[in-house]
Amino acid sequence: MPVTDTATAVARPHRFAAWHRAVVVIVLGFASGLPLALTGQAMQAWLSMEGLDVATIGFLSLVGLPYTFKFLWAPLMDRFDLPWLGRRRGWLVLTQLALAAALFVLAGVSPKGATQAFALMAVAVAFISASQDVVIDAYRTDMLPAAERGIGASLNIAGYRMAMILSGGIALIWTDTQQGGGWSWPDVYRFMAWLMVGAAVLSATLLPRLKVTPAPQSVPRNDLIGFVAVIAAVAAGYLVTDRVIAPGVRALMAPLWQGSTLAPSLQGRWADLVSLLAGIAITLPLAAFAARRAKFETLLSGLSSYFSTKGAAAFLVLIVFYKLGDAFAGSLLTPFLLKAMAYSPAEVGVVNKVLGLWLTIAGALIGGALMIKLGLWRSLMLFGVGQLVSNLAFWWLAVGGKGTLGALTLPAFDWVVVELASPTPVDGALLMAVAVENLTGGMGTAAFVAFLMSLTNQRFTATQFALLSAFASIGRVWVGPLAGVLAESIGWPSFFIVSTLAAVPALGLLWWLRASVRALDHNPSTVSREE
Repeated sequence: MPVTDTATAVARPHRFAAWHRAVVVIVLGFASGLPLALTGQAMQAWLSMEGLDVATIGFLSLVGLPYTFKFLWAPLMDRFDLPWLGRRRGWLVLTQLALAAALFVLAGVSPKGATQAFALMAVAVAFISASQDVVIDAYRTDMLPAAERGIGASLNIAGYRMAMILSGGIALIWTDTQQGGGWSWPDVYRFMAWLMVGAAVLSATLLPRLKVTPAPQSVPRNDLIGFVAVIAAVAAGYLVTDRVIAPGVRALMAPLWQGSTLAPSLQGRWADLVSLLAGIAITLPLAAFAARRAKFETLLSGLSSYFSTKGAAAFLVLIVFYKLGDAFAGSLLTPFLLKAMAYSPAEVGVVNKVLGLWLTIAGALIGGALMIKLGLWRSLMLFGVGQLVSNLAFWWLAVGGKGTLGALTLPAFDWVVVELASPTPVDGALLMAVAVENLTGGMGTAAFVAFLMSLTNQRFTATQFALLSAFASIGRVWVGPLAGVLAESIGWPSFFIVSTLAAVPALGLLWWLRASVRALDHNPSTVSREE
């Protein structure tokens, strides 16, 4: 009897700690997802309702560039502790308060009347949001035991998607002039800013202190100088691209357009796309050279630690391609539904942004539960096939149009935080396409996040997870310009076929790496290193 009582007494604190970790993961996921839609699909809806063309909206997806470069400043968050709250919590509270301030400013800028200023401010929001993600990913990875990473990934996605239901779904209903609450988009952005203030308060009070891990050993002055050198290299790459590469590309491509029936605006967009790719090819090696010359030690050590992993380069390629088809199909989904399919904002908000995101949460939780039985590799493969097939649902919607499966009528409601002024028809075909895409996408994301967590070294969690998640976001950010140009050039049905084909390479690469991925299941808390 005493043994049983002792065992029970020991188990209770462990159960409480596990529940506390689960709640923290959900809260942090919510804080991470809230600003993402505000520089992604919610912003696209704002731009669409302001009358901007699809190609321009596609290029404005580049405001998310900081998500693909966050590993450049993540080392500073590994290296430096902030006073009072410690390394992880201190950076988290700082970034969340900065996000609130940036959203207040963005709400006061007109996307049509001051497009360039709007884009620059949106980049600032994305930069701070990416910085918050660096800290959240590092904190979550440090906090969760290896056995909880699969379900932790699912709970993170649940919180993340609940935030996107609010900022990317309910917000569309709020801004619908006929069905919603009569909010303007600036009203929405100011409200989200106040929510980030609340998130900062919760981060300062709710989050448990973590076991202190030694910061990477480096000279602080070198890290600061190295960071400045890398930023200067990126700025130099941008100037060279803008002043030298772009004019040269336009001149070289001009003969290709002679006799072409392609609209002049799209000709310019293709030239911009080639210039962008050439600029990246110059800027990244320049930034790497600057980091080495300035002895940016924490960045170089973190990257060196990751690349000592067997198959590290192949893992990075897999990370880029695994969500590429999904990102391609989703990059311009809001403009497709609002402009090409002519659905109302309320209908898109209810089906794609609310019901769809709840289905994503369901998919993530199902995926996390299945991973316990399937293991990491089989989960990635099975859910990856599901993601590929789901892209065909939107091809079917683009070809068949509205009414293929009839319609349902959603009754009017008033739930205090959101209301629908009158009964609204919901297209059955839209509902089916959204259900398939979000369920499979949620399952794939759960396995994918668990895969990323299994690849990090705890001494460099922020740096390495930032690198991995930056590569993961390449598809979401960089396909936007190409997607916008392609959609206008070849039409939406062909565009969704291309997005389906974009998912094929990842499955082939995953099959080739099956032994390496399975090895992560056997020892998920560490990564095999070459001596």
